[in-house]
Amino acid sequence: MLTVEMLGPLRVSVDGRPVELPAGRLRALLAVLAMSAGRTVPTDTLVTALWGTEARGDPRANVRTNVRRLRRALETAGTQPIAARAGGYQLAADPDRVDALRFGRLLDEAADATDAAAERSRLSTALALWRGTPFEGIRSDWLERSAAPALEERYLTALERHVDLRLADRAPPAAAGLVAVAERHPLRESLWVRVLRVLGAAGRPAEALERYEALRHRLAEELGTDPSPELRQVHADLLAGGTPSVRRAVPRQLPAAGSGFTGREAEAAALDALLEPGPARSRSPLIALIAGTAGVGKTTLAVHWAHRVAGRFPDGQLYIDLRGYDPSGEAVRPATAVREFLDALRVPPHQIPDGPAAQAGLYRGLLAERRMLLLLDNARDADQVAPLLPAAPGCLVVVTSRDHLAGLVMTYGAHPLTLGLLPPGEAGRLLGRRVGHDRLDAEPAAAAEIVRRCAGLPLALAMVAARAAIRPAHPLTALAGELRDTLGALEGAADIRAVFSWSYDTLGDEAARLFRLVGGLHPRDAAIAAAASLAGVPPAAVRAPLAELTRANLLTEHAPGRYSCHDLLHAYAAELCQVHDTDRENALRRLVGHYVQSAYAAAGHLHGDIDTAAPDSPPPGVHVTDFTGADEALAWFTAERPALLTALSLAADLRADREVCRLAQALFLVLHRQGRWHDRAETQRTAVAAARRLGEPAEEARAHRNLAAALADLGHLDEAHRNLDIALALSQNDTIGQAWTHYYRDLAYGIQGREADALHAAAQAHALFEQAGDLAGQALALTNLGWYHGRLGNHREAVDLCERALVLHQKSGNRPHEAHTWSCLGDTHLQLGDPTGAVHRYRRALDLFRKVGDVYGEVSTLAHLGACHHLAHDDPAAHELWHRAHTRLKDLDPSSTDQIHAQLTTVSGTAADAFRRRR
Repeated sequence: MLTVEMLGPLRVSVDGRPVELPAGRLRALLAVLAMSAGRTVPTDTLVTALWGTEARGDPRANVRTNVRRLRRALETAGTQPIAARAGGYQLAADPDRVDALRFGRLLDEAADATDAAAERSRLSTALALWRGTPFEGIRSDWLERSAAPALEERYLTALERHVDLRLADRAPPAAAGLVAVAERHPLRESLWVRVLRVLGAAGRPAEALERYEALRHRLAEELGTDPSPELRQVHADLLAGGTPSVRRAVPRQLPAAGSGFTGREAEAAALDALLEPGPARSRSPLIALIAGTAGVGKTTLAVHWAHRVAGRFPDGQLYIDLRGYDPSGEAVRPATAVREFLDALRVPPHQIPDGPAAQAGLYRGLLAERRMLLLLDNARDADQVAPLLPAAPGCLVVVTSRDHLAGLVMTYGAHPLTLGLLPPGEAGRLLGRRVGHDRLDAEPAAAAEIVRRCAGLPLALAMVAARAAIRPAHPLTALAGELRDTLGALEGAADIRAVFSWSYDTLGDEAARLFRLVGGLHPRDAAIAAAASLAGVPPAAVRAPLAELTRANLLTEHAPGRYSCHDLLHAYAAELCQVHDTDRENALRRLVGHYVQSAYAAAGHLHGDIDTAAPDSPPPGVHVTDFTGADEALAWFTAERPALLTALSLAADLRADREVCRLAQALFLVLHRQGRWHDRAETQRTAVAAARRLGEPAEEARAHRNLAAALADLGHLDEAHRNLDIALALSQNDTIGQAWTHYYRDLAYGIQGREADALHAAAQAHALFEQAGDLAGQALALTNLGWYHGRLGNHREAVDLCERALVLHQKSGNRPHEAHTWSCLGDTHLQLGDPTGAVHRYRRALDLFRKVGDVYGEVSTLAHLGACHHLAHDDPAAHELWHRAHTRLKDLDPSSTDQIHAQLTTVSGTAADAFRRRR
């Protein structure tokens, strides 16, 4: 059995017998084959790895000669370790017997671990494989430029995470080894942060302070910058005599507290008492459960009180409406809530593991040792709440529910507070706040009857108050009479539907129908265009009915142009819709059509060609949102993302499979730009199922390759390649489909750091695009060919390919990819030592990125322009550009900073680190 160890000096053995390979190309050949053990390595890749751009004679013949020599050195009785395959060679070795591959597998398992102990175990095993500098004693510029930096970065990231886990367990590692690694990376501030924390935890704060001062001087002398904010915080903690802590995102998600809150003093005091100092609490978080009937004001009280005590929880507030009593029956799943909370905690998408259990473990780990307030609104049952509870004390959880959630009380020690109907005095004050105390004082008997008829339900009082506010000259006596006629002689609790009916019956026909459709069928808050499509009328025709519904308090305009309603009103509207509207399915299909058509139009502004046929002309009654440019399109996608994802599920339920595929395709690139990688994968899984039902190989192949791209971003490379294999098999008679599949294959290889394989796949994509006469596709593939040639050190060829791509992009009018190509040219000129030429090309890219509204492209280009000035020792200009970049980064996913830092590292490690420090 062959064993190859490359995470340090090369060590090779066959069946336990050491094998000494002569210094030279045999070692490089074995290393390249071993890095792809069990897979075919193209001969062109081997040529590049062994000779770079200096191959002499017949390179393929030279590869065959070296393969024969390596076979002789490695072969055992009856065993041939290297097999010839079509287009290349394959090393017959168990990937787990190649330390670099086992190292990567263990790190992947650590990232997917469902608890900290399992993650720490995998990291410990992986780090134990590291013996020094990867590929030591192996001469290969290709390995040094591509594989070695990727391995080194994974090692350092894993080491930092391992240190964090050890510190969290109060078992810090020995400082000496960590210091030694940090001294080999003197400008890697994230590693020095861990060094200082370990020294502080070990009771050596004086040494930690000395090392901080030494690092501060080094940064000033070599980079002309100050330590990062995180390092400065650790330094401040050391000076204060505390344990250095980690800077964290501080979400502020509480909804706005309404201005009309009144009463509930006793209930608020009971909640206050929960926070008073007392006997030692349990090791569980504090849970307040506010239960009560629908419309009694549970959410209002919870939000009001949460704002009042939020200052006691400095690490922020999380909020989610669990929709436990949604008329559709589709309550928010705990896994979905966890994913939303991870986004709120600004966890980069690539650090979020796949699978609900792993994500829940990460969520609980993040909340450990934090003081946060969580408001879980409208919970259905204890099972929905339990996965969202922190595992450690320090947090406050406020839960609202119509149910008393006995399981939450018995199992988790929740403190129940039952919210009853408003007493007459408090109800009167609430009505007075809404309609004016002068009106109440003028007609006290009518005011008292209104309060009695509304039976202490704040929602009913709010609706009556809205009616009174609409008609300020209408006497309260007349209003009370109308209410009396509707409700009858009820002396007990009012039927809330009767109050709804009282308001609904006053509506005009158009407003009534719109209430039934928007309130009863739209699963989320609706924009004007969506409401118009549901009704099958122009947007102008719904503005007046929407205003009427808002005045009647049947709908709430919670944001400009966006309308929603209380879940009780949602249920009431759904009941009315069932009775009065026989065209419900047609209305839902119009709603789906609105989102498909609008998403396609928005994607066209953002991306140009989106690799799918345009939808047919909008059917009658479907309104398409108009966009004047990329900024509006991106803002629409951001605001409508939850509704778009719901529309995709609705289309699948309606078996509108072609609409599913079109909507998933329109969302494909924007979800990537927003860092919603898990959402992107789920939308493409839905598209795969829909395309399979359609029975169209081309559509199914497109869905599989899109799913592959989403999986590759998530780090699931094996599954990504399996989907690409399926897409390729489905595209046997589709040249364009094959070309796109190879294009996405090259992107997956690029993520893996397999530049030579990526180059080969990009070349296949280009040949097929050329065969099909697809100029836009050729341009895309040429850009990637140029990028990978640049990464492999073939800079002149990279320039030529990118310049050819530019011509084609300009012919096809593909400005987003033209901008990307200018950026690639800038990278190549920078690597050629031509910062002046790089600046010119980056500025062309920057201008185009701004014109097409690509914020990420703009920020990345600003960062690279700053690197040009930094390398030219013009630090003021560099700092100004980086400041502008970081200002725009606040609008992007948190992972964007790490991605741009990684891009800059390929140009200059010192520039990359200096960029990060300018935050």
